[in-house]
Amino acid sequence: MDPGSSSKIPEETKARPRPGPWPPRIEPFVHNNDHNPRDLKSWAKRTGFNPNFSGETVVSTVGEVEMERPADEVDLEEGIERRRARSPPKVEIEPMLGRRRNIGVESKGIEIGSGNGGLRADEKDKRRVGVETGVGIKEERKPEEVNANVNANGNRNRNRNANVGVAAIAPVASGDEESKKKDAQKFDGEVEIDMFSESPELENPPLNRSPRLKSRLTDKPGYASLIPYGVQHYLSLAGSLVFIPLIMVPAMGGTDEETANVISTMLLVSGVTTIMHSFLGTRLPLVQGSSFVYLAPALVVINSEEFRNLSENKFRHIMRELQGAIIIGSVFQTILGYSGLMALFLRLINPVVVAPTVAAVGLAFFSYGFPQAGTCAEISVPLIILVLIFTLYLRRISIFGHHIFLVYAVPLSVAIVWAYAFFLTTGGAYNYKGCNSNIPNSNILLDSCKRHVDTMRHCRTDASNAWRTAAWVRVPYPFQWGAPSFHFKTSILMIIASIVASVDSVGTYHASSLLVNLRPPTPGVVSRGIGLEGISSILAGLWGTGIGSTTLTENMHTLEVTKMGSRKALVAGAAFLIFISFVGKVGALLASIPLALAAAVLCFTWGLIVALGLSTMQYTQTASSRNIIIVGFTMFISLSIPAFFQQYQPNTSLILPSYFIPYAAASDGPIHIGNAGLNYALNGLLSLNMVVALLVAFVLDNTVPGTKQERGVYIWSNPRSPDLDPASLEPYLLPKQISCFFRWAKCVGL
Repeated sequence: MDPGSSSKIPEETKARPRPGPWPPRIEPFVHNNDHNPRDLKSWAKRTGFNPNFSGETVVSTVGEVEMERPADEVDLEEGIERRRARSPPKVEIEPMLGRRRNIGVESKGIEIGSGNGGLRADEKDKRRVGVETGVGIKEERKPEEVNANVNANGNRNRNRNANVGVAAIAPVASGDEESKKKDAQKFDGEVEIDMFSESPELENPPLNRSPRLKSRLTDKPGYASLIPYGVQHYLSLAGSLVFIPLIMVPAMGGTDEETANVISTMLLVSGVTTIMHSFLGTRLPLVQGSSFVYLAPALVVINSEEFRNLSENKFRHIMRELQGAIIIGSVFQTILGYSGLMALFLRLINPVVVAPTVAAVGLAFFSYGFPQAGTCAEISVPLIILVLIFTLYLRRISIFGHHIFLVYAVPLSVAIVWAYAFFLTTGGAYNYKGCNSNIPNSNILLDSCKRHVDTMRHCRTDASNAWRTAAWVRVPYPFQWGAPSFHFKTSILMIIASIVASVDSVGTYHASSLLVNLRPPTPGVVSRGIGLEGISSILAGLWGTGIGSTTLTENMHTLEVTKMGSRKALVAGAAFLIFISFVGKVGALLASIPLALAAAVLCFTWGLIVALGLSTMQYTQTASSRNIIIVGFTMFISLSIPAFFQQYQPNTSLILPSYFIPYAAASDGPIHIGNAGLNYALNGLLSLNMVVALLVAFVLDNTVPGTKQERGVYIWSNPRSPDLDPASLEPYLLPKQISCFFRWAKCVGL
C-alpha cells in the first residue's frame, strides 16, 4: 500500500476495525467461459465487499451511487425506503495487487479477473469504458445485457437514469471462514452491486432534484420554527396575495375602505384554501391564492361598456357580476377534476404547451405595469432597482443561515421604499399650492391642480383613508357584497380562464414535486388537485374576492429559495393568515400602499411568471427546431392577435385610461355574428394573450410530429409507467379518515 495514500482515506474508514490480517490475502476470481456477471457479483459479496466500509474497496460511478438504506432507517411515516448517496474515494485499485493509485485526468487501464472472461478498460477502448477524474469508470451496455442488472428481489434498479459503472473489485481481508461469513452477512442487504451500467433509451428527461431541504414534505418542524418557516412562504408571495385588489377595486369604482375589505377577504380565502389543498388536494406544499390568470378576464368584465357609465353602487354591481362568473367557471373546473376528465386531458398537455401559456399570463399586463409605476418614478424606479439588487446581486448572502435578501426581497424592498416615500410626503415634496393633500374630487375642477392629481394619488403615503375608516375587527362573510349575478357572456370568459388555470397548475405540480424530492404526481393526483382548485374558486366567488383562486405559480420560486417543503409549516402559515384577516387594520395598512409601489412590485412579479413559464422548457429538447418554432410563434401570435382585437375601440380611448384600453375589446371588438352575448365572449377571449397562447400551442404540439424526448412528455402522462414504485407515491395519499368520503370521485386513486 502506498504510504502517501493514507491521508486520502476517509476518517470513518480509518476508525472502522479491519477484519483479518493486513495486508490481506487475496482470493482470486475464477470466471466461467460465458462470464455471467452474477458470478462476479456473488464473488464480491462472499468476500465481504463493501464500498463504504472496506478499507481497500471502491465503487466507480458516474454521478451518484444510490445505496439501499438499512431496514432500521426506514421512514415509517412516508412508507418509503429512501436511498442515500455516498461519494466514492477518488482512487483507482488494482484488484490482484491490492495497491491504490491516484486517478489522473487521463484514463488508466483496469483489469478485473483474468483471461478472456476478465474485463479490461484501457485507452484503446475509450468508447466502451472511460475513467473520469474523481468519478470512476463508465461502461456502455448492449440492450440485450439489460437483464443482468437485476437486484436480489427481481426488480430493476430503481434509478433508471443513473449510469452506474463497473465496480472495481479490491482484495478483501480474509481471516478465518467464520469471520468471513459474518462480514458477508453484515454487508449483505446493505449494498447492491451493479456490475454493468444500464443505459436504455431514456423515455423521460433526467430529473433535477433539490439537493438540500430544510424540511421534507412530511416533516414536522418544532413549534419554535413552525410559524416562521410557514410565514416566509406568504411574505415571499406578498405581491401576488395583496396587490391584485389595488388594481381591481379602484377600477371598479370602490373606496379605500372597500379595498381594505377585499384584501382581508383574499387573505382569509387564501388561508382556508391552502389548508384544504394540503389535506384534500395534491398535498404538495403549494399556496392557494388569487391568481393572475383570472385578473385579465376580470379586467375585461370591469371595463365592459355596460359598467362604464354607472355612478351609483358601481363597485357592488361589478363585484356581483364577477362573483357569478367565477362560480360558474369554478363549477366547470371542479367537474373537470373530480370526474377524471383531467386525467385524459393531461395526455395532451406537455411542457411545450405549458411554457408559452404561463409566460403569456405575465406578458398580458405589460400595458399596465410600468405605465402605472411611471406615474411616480421617484419611488417606483428605486423599488424595481432594489428588488433586482436583492434577488440578483445579494442573493448568496446568508445571515444566520438564511438568505434574507433572496427570500424576503419583495417585503424588504417595499418597506424600505415605503419609508422613503413617507419622508418625501411629510417633507412636502408633493404639496402643491391651492391643492388639497387628501386629493378630493374637487382638485380636478381646478386648472392648477389637474396636472398634479395623478402624482398625489400615486406618490403620497397619506392619499388613502383606509386606515382611518377601517374597523379593528372585521370578519369577512359570504355574499357580503350581495347576491351574485349570472350571465352567459361573462361565464364563458371564466370557464376558459379556469382551463388556463388548470394548465398553469399542471406545470406547477410537476416542478414543485421535483423541488421537494418526490416523484411527479400521477394523473389521478393531478385531477384531484384541479378538482379542489375548483372548490377553492367557488369559495372565492361566494366570499367575493373578485377573482378566482388557484395555485400560485410563483410558489415554485419560493420553494426553490426557502428549501422549506413541509406542508405542516405551510398549514401553520395559512392559519396565521386566517387570523390576521380578521384584523381590519391589517387590510387597511396594505390598502394604503402607494399605487406606484404596487405597480413596481408587480412589474417584477409578472416578469418572474414569464420566466417560470419558459423554464418549463427544460424538460424538453430546447434546441429542437420543432420546439423553437412552436414556442416562438406562439409567443408572438399571443401578443399580435390580441393587439388586433384591441384596436377596434373608437370611443373607449376617450373614457378609459390608456392602461385599461386593451381590456375593453369585448364590447368593441371586430366580431359581429348576430348574437350580442356570443360577440362579447369571442371578442373578449381573443383579446386575452393567455387564451390565444393556449389554443395555438395546444394545436401545434399535438399535431406536429415529435418524439417523447423532444416534446418533453411528462412522466405522469403514462399512468402505467413500468418504473413506478407505489411506495414513492404514498405522500400523495389522502388521510385515511378523509379518503372514505371521496370514493365517488374518479381521481382519488394514484
